[in-house]
Amino acid sequence: MKAALLSFAMLSAIVVCGLGIYAADAASNHNAVDGYGVTAALR
Repeated sequence: MKAALLSFAMLSAIVVCGLGIYAADAASNHNAVDGYGVTAALR
């Protein structure tokens, strides 16, 4: 049960961070840097 809760928390954090990067990138032509080069590869 603890492993399931930890996995859910980890996946939730990844989704929230991804939404934050997307929102920052979409707002007023601000270039968000995620540290992995993913946003640069999408351009």
